[in-house]
Amino acid sequence: MRERPPSRRHIEAQRRGRLAETIAAWRLRLAGWRIVARDVRLPAGQIDLIAKRGRVLAFVEVKARAAFDDAAESLHPAQAMRIARAAEQFCAKRPNFAAFERRFDLVLVAPGQWPRHIQDAWHDRR
Repeated sequence: MRERPPSRRHIEAQRRGRLAETIAAWRLRLAGWRIVARDVRLPAGQIDLIAKRGRVLAFVEVKARAAFDDAAESLHPAQAMRIARAAEQFCAKRPNFAAFERRFDLVLVAPGQWPRHIQDAWHDRR
């Protein structure tokens, strides 16, 4: 059985997501962060951006909506847990990051506004 091709709506959503991730990456770079990885897909889940500054390794979820409040509310606890599990898998495969402080950040993107970087947006509750 052949897979159905993605809909135009799905393709447009992916394009907007990639653009938001690019904007977020530049926002972090301008604040002194180095982007270690983008769009990391692991068995446990997907991580939009992984950035480091000093001895801090930030696993960053990017949320783009029409308003910042809507973007902030779109991160659900189950998604945060998947990102935390994926972060564990990422670090397990890269011992050079073992001594880094790990943090979960959020970058909110809304049209016509400077992206908001929320540091330590949630904690691994496992």
